[in-house]
Amino acid sequence: MGPHPAVAAIRLAVRRVLHDILTELKTTAGVPAATAAGPTRERPPSPLVLVACSGGADSMALASALAFEAPRLGVRAGGVTVDHGLQNGSDLRAEEVVLRLRELGLDPVEAIAVSVGRAGGPEAAARDARYAALDAAAARHGAAAVLLGHTRDDQAETVLLGLARGSGIRSLSGMAAVSGADGRYRRPFLQVDRQTARKACMVQSLPVWDDPHNADPAYTRSRLRHEGLPALEKALGKGVVEALARTAQLSRDDADALDTWARQAEEGVRDATGVLECAKLYALPPAVRRRILRRAAIAAGAPAGALFARHIEEVDRLITGWRGQGAINLPGKVVAQRQGGRLVIRQG
Repeated sequence: MGPHPAVAAIRLAVRRVLHDILTELKTTAGVPAATAAGPTRERPPSPLVLVACSGGADSMALASALAFEAPRLGVRAGGVTVDHGLQNGSDLRAEEVVLRLRELGLDPVEAIAVSVGRAGGPEAAARDARYAALDAAAARHGAAAVLLGHTRDDQAETVLLGLARGSGIRSLSGMAAVSGADGRYRRPFLQVDRQTARKACMVQSLPVWDDPHNADPAYTRSRLRHEGLPALEKALGKGVVEALARTAQLSRDDADALDTWARQAEEGVRDATGVLECAKLYALPPAVRRRILRRAAIAAGAPAGALFARHIEEVDRLITGWRGQGAINLPGKVVAQRQGGRLVIRQG
């Protein structure tokens, strides 16, 4: 008799991601040539894959699936838990998570304490501190990848948050299955619902911790999870989460295609000195033109995280609604100004 369907689902998701990682590593390193006398070089060490684990149901399910699948594919499996220090006893909880991961057979395993700032609000600050710690851990251990436990439900919430910001199709793309430097971060569970992950923990008798912040109405995502999505399902019927996750994938495909188009078109709208020409920009579709403007602003020094759609719209009006208006001030002390039929974007 095979494993419970929930356990089978999470293991399959992890197995597919591990296969992808191994394939990419082989492609990057090349396959060693062999001779009649045998291989020309020693077999390289097994790659290490880490799991980021908070102790919650999603990440514990992910850790258990990694612990099961990794040895079968010749992969070493380790784990990292991040102590944000935002709750009393968080250090003790991090130690408990470390013990649970070691009981699963993961090695190396470590807890990392971080200091959470205030920039961008509590959720964003905690996320920034967490990813910085995970980046450092991956570099320290030489990990090929770090697995994250975001589920299909998390993806649906992310799409709705992007929709509320009104930041365009890229915001509706949600979380990428592969992200970070050199594709470091992998999200195997984006097609797995939260209930399946929790069920997998239950049938495997894995203890889980429910973060009280996830039920705290002070946090936007918590309100969306416990009030917003249930209200949508009540009004529109079941299937909202699946539809939003599907929207994320379709939006990402479209956004990637438009990004590629913009990169290819950018060279053709610059003059011999590399300055953008307004007439050529005007001839492009708005979605392509605005991507070029955003790329140019970031290249000039505008922080990507502080550059919003309204900024790009103002710059775009220098091309499509030219009335002799003055320079546009952008984040990072970057200035966009129309000069003699050309658009100059530079540090002010």
